[in-house]
Amino acid sequence: MSQPEVIFANAKLVMPTEIITGSLSISNGLIADIDQGKNIPSGAIDCEGDWIMPGLVELHTDNLERHITPRPGVDWPHLPAILAHDAELASVGITTVFDALRVGSISRARDAYEPYARGLASELLSLRDHGGLRISHYLHLRAEICSETLTQELAQFFDHDRVGIVSLMDHTPGQRQFRDISQYRRYMTGKHGMSHHEFDDYVERMRALSQRLGPTHRHQAAVEARRLGAILASHDDTTNEDVAASKVEGVSIAEFPTTPEAAQACRQAGMAVVMGAPNVIRGGSHSGNVAAIDLANEGLLDILSSDYIPAALLLAAFQLGDSWGNLARAIALISENPAKAAGLTDRGSLTTGKRADLLRVTLLNGTPRVRHTWVKGLRSA
Repeated sequence: MSQPEVIFANAKLVMPTEIITGSLSISNGLIADIDQGKNIPSGAIDCEGDWIMPGLVELHTDNLERHITPRPGVDWPHLPAILAHDAELASVGITTVFDALRVGSISRARDAYEPYARGLASELLSLRDHGGLRISHYLHLRAEICSETLTQELAQFFDHDRVGIVSLMDHTPGQRQFRDISQYRRYMTGKHGMSHHEFDDYVERMRALSQRLGPTHRHQAAVEARRLGAILASHDDTTNEDVAASKVEGVSIAEFPTTPEAAQACRQAGMAVVMGAPNVIRGGSHSGNVAAIDLANEGLLDILSSDYIPAALLLAAFQLGDSWGNLARAIALISENPAKAAGLTDRGSLTTGKRADLLRVTLLNGTPRVRHTWVKGLRSA
């Protein structure tokens, strides 16, 4: 059944490299035509000078996990949690998401964490297949290198599971994100209530586990990504050696490099550099790593991720747009660039023939506010 044509007029259209005043029409879920000028055709929606921009593409968010486990030890009913997560993303302009799910678990310890990804993915994909979701969902499997069960859990996924990204996550104490043991000690004793003795024992066990299984897990995760047809990402590269290893494994997306040196090496290796939008908004990393704004100003930032706050994407892009004097360039960080990095050529920009994943955005006391979201030409929020 065909959809009626919809025309948005008198809008600031955020094009790939510039912003123009004009109108945009959509038909059958696609962008049909773009015209410049202030003319308002009969029957068109008068956007009153609001921005019309491409829907946001989110490559790495832990938001679904937050809805499933809103408090430590709380397993919230999954169906309403998925629906709430989906609705939240639509409300802040995210039209395509790669939901991050951990694969790789640890048992028989005070700090144990059990497998959950396969079951939750099945529930999410079933809901999608029945038309129950507002936006487009893919899976991002966070492969925990320092774990016991990574290879077994990855083997439970198949090419029909919409796995778009597999990321290599190595949380071995003393390296990458947790290179500073004193800072890591504060994090673990504060968040998980560990005593100093428990923390020391934990570090010893995790290092032994990483030494025993880490190399096998890194290799197997890369093999499984290829089997699933997924993009391979690295996480928290810190040194030139980290980046070199990622390049050998076939990584094309570098998530959250922790140092300027690593970010520069990632760029030289042809990897798309992803940093957190909350890092931009806060003016720095909450864990003491490199500030995203510094990489942005050095031309080393390709993509923003909301990470743990979905609403951060649009706000961070507007802040960067103000700083650069170029909003179109900043919006590309949360739309066209992540779409390209994930291999999604059918969306991400206001281009005729592409999916009509769109936002209407206005400012409220200087803060961007999503008035409406459309996915494939249908209003979702």
